[in-house]
Amino acid sequence: MKKLVLVFVAFGLFSCKKETASDIEQTEETSSDSIIDIDSITETIIPETTIDFTLEEANRLAELPLECVGTQYPNKLSQTLENAEAMGEPKELHPAFFGCFDWHSSVHGHWSLVALLKSFPNLEKADEIRQKLEASLTAENIKSEVEYFKRPQALSYERTYGWAWLLKLAEELKTWDDPMATKLDKNLQPLTDLIVSRYLEFLPKLNYPIRVGEHTNTAFGLGFAYDYAVAAENKELQEIISKRAKDFYLKDDNCPIAWEPSGYDFLSPCLEEVDIMRRIMPKNAFFLWVEDFMPELMNKDFSIEVGEVSDRSDGKLVHLDGLNFSRAWVFNGLADTYPEKFSHLSSLADSHLSYSFPNLVGDSYEGGHWLGSFAIYALSRDKK
Repeated sequence: MKKLVLVFVAFGLFSCKKETASDIEQTEETSSDSIIDIDSITETIIPETTIDFTLEEANRLAELPLECVGTQYPNKLSQTLENAEAMGEPKELHPAFFGCFDWHSSVHGHWSLVALLKSFPNLEKADEIRQKLEASLTAENIKSEVEYFKRPQALSYERTYGWAWLLKLAEELKTWDDPMATKLDKNLQPLTDLIVSRYLEFLPKLNYPIRVGEHTNTAFGLGFAYDYAVAAENKELQEIISKRAKDFYLKDDNCPIAWEPSGYDFLSPCLEEVDIMRRIMPKNAFFLWVEDFMPELMNKDFSIEVGEVSDRSDGKLVHLDGLNFSRAWVFNGLADTYPEKFSHLSSLADSHLSYSFPNLVGDSYEGGHWLGSFAIYALSRDKK
C-alpha cells in the first residue's frame, strides 16, 4: 500500500491557516490573485512497509558502528581549552569514546554494538564486536574519561545528549545477562555515576526546558536518563526527572506540530515531550494531558509527512533521517504502551522508517557514523 501526500504550494499567500475545498472555491470566485495552480501541486510517494528486524538486517546494521568506533578522524572534539596542554589527539583525550566523529556518537555506537549482540547473539561478527567492546570499555580507559569530565571547563560537556546516551549504554549493559556485560558495566560504573551526579546537580538549576530539535533537547535527555534510573532502581534520579518533567511540561497545550520540522532537526520537540510524559505519568492522566497537548495524536486519521533529506552528504541536512527514526520510536512507544488509543500510529512509524532505512548502509559517513543507532533503537520496540 502507498500513501499519497499532497503538498499544496500557494505563492503570494502568507496565511498559515488551513483551507478547505469550499474555502478555495470561494477564494477563486472572489480573487484571481489567490488561485492555486494545479501544476504547483506535487506528490510524494511514501511506501508503507514494515521493516522486520531480522538477523540479516542486524548483520547489515552492525557494519556501521564496527566501522566508526575505531575511526579517529574526521573528529569534532567540541572542547573548551583551558591551556595549550589541554590539546591532544582524540584517542588520547577519549581513549574509550574517540571514534565516530564525536564523543556522543561514539557512545551510542558502542550502545549499538551491545544492543545488537544482546538481541542477536549469532551475529556474523559477534567475536569482533566482543573484542572491540572489551578493548574500549576497560577500567583504565573509563578512568581517563572520568578525568576529562572532571576538568573545570568540562562541567557542561555533552550536556545532556551525550549524558543520555551514556546512561542508555549503561542500561543496556545492566540488563544483559552476560559475563562480559557484567564486567563492562562494572568498568563503566565510575563514568555512569558521574553522569548521574551531573543530572542531579543540573536539573534543579534548569529553570526552563530547551525545546529544540537537536542535541540539547531537554525532553530527550530526560527520557533516556529515566529509562536508566528505572533499570538501575535509582529512585533519586527517577524522582527528580519526574518532578522536572512535570514542572516543564504539565501545563503545556496545543503543541505546534505543524511548525516541524526545522531544517536540521533529528528530534521532534513536540513528540519528545510526549515521550517523556508517557514514561512518567499514570495512564488516565497521560490521556488527559495528550488531549490538551497534542489531541490530533488520538485521531485515527492523524498523519504527518516524513522529513525529506535533500543531500545526505551534508552533515546537517541528513539530520532529517534521524528525525524520521526518532519520530518512529515515539509513535511505536505510544502504540505499544497504549494500543487502545494509539495503535494507528504504528503505520505512521513504518512510513517514517521506510523512507530513511534504505539509505543507511553504504551511505555517506556524515550520516553513517550515527544514524545506525537511531535506526536500531527505532526497530527495537521492546526497548521503549
